[in-house]
Amino acid sequence: MELQPPFRKIIHVDMDAFYASVEQLDNPDLRGKAVAVGGSEVRGVVSAASYEARKFGVRSAMSGVLAKKKCPHLIFVKPRYARYKEISSQIRQIFYDYTDLVEPLSLDEAYLDVTENKKGNPSASLIAKEIRDRIWEELELRASAGISINKFLAKVASDINKPNGQKTINPEEVIPFLEELPVGKFYGVGKVTKAKMHNHGIFKGIDLKNKSLEELSALFGKSGSHYYNIVRGIHNSAVKPNRIRKSIAAERTFNENLSSEIFMLEKLESIADELERRMERSKTKGKTVTLKIKYSDFTQQTRSKTVEYFMYKKDDFFPLIKQLLLQDKLNNSVRLLGISFSNLDTEKKKPIWIQLQFEF
Repeated sequence: MELQPPFRKIIHVDMDAFYASVEQLDNPDLRGKAVAVGGSEVRGVVSAASYEARKFGVRSAMSGVLAKKKCPHLIFVKPRYARYKEISSQIRQIFYDYTDLVEPLSLDEAYLDVTENKKGNPSASLIAKEIRDRIWEELELRASAGISINKFLAKVASDINKPNGQKTINPEEVIPFLEELPVGKFYGVGKVTKAKMHNHGIFKGIDLKNKSLEELSALFGKSGSHYYNIVRGIHNSAVKPNRIRKSIAAERTFNENLSSEIFMLEKLESIADELERRMERSKTKGKTVTLKIKYSDFTQQTRSKTVEYFMYKKDDFFPLIKQLLLQDKLNNSVRLLGISFSNLDTEKKKPIWIQLQFEF
């Protein structure tokens, strides 16, 4: 089955080692060196790693201890999220010079629908190149991009020529590209699903395509129909500007494990202060507050409380956090505590999306 026009023109822009690159930008002494943002030699987890560090196997979500073993000369830097957010906003302004259909996924990546664009440029590939060039010229940061007919393909493509590159998958190339793509490269297929696919003889897109919808549904449940469609180039999710935020959180990993609930409450006080500031900045309120507890053995537990009114002030929600902490005996000493708000007032403001389609 061949894909039929009209096709959309979607770009996925992904900043290269964003947090680490910002630290190297602001501190010339770090340029060209192995840098890890977050963590430490003793505690914590790596949030991001420079490409110099990645050559030694340092990755995000890796413990600081393991990262240091892999790269003894690794330099740890504390994250500065306000700075990352500031630069992310500047990058986003560049995007808006080309289209209003911008869907941020995080501070360092976004989808753009440039089917119709403000420059009147019919080439999505040239727009992507121009955007990447501007990010470098104006901010001295590198970005990679993927360009294709839908979000799924654009996301996959942006990873192919990283760092500082781009990949276009044209309409006529979509099916051959997907058939040869290893299933581990399909966005959303993690290690567990990849192993399950391999156990059933599914190694490339062509193997996935040879499975019926019934077979895939039996193997992967609701995800079966998703795999059935994407390997055929079908992914109709529109680029959604102004994505509605589902939760706001603040958390902290401690240098030493905590075993006293009194000490935990002290730490939660400062975490609650930070969460209130974030709620104020985003002009958001919530009804559900959740306490996150990560133990020294890395097991995790959450405890939640929902009230009938919206709140954001620490004076309103901290008594609930105290109740949640003390309601049950803790399983072990604690290495991380966090507080989050969900069931936000932003969820009441759900827009209606209209996706325009034009020829590629």
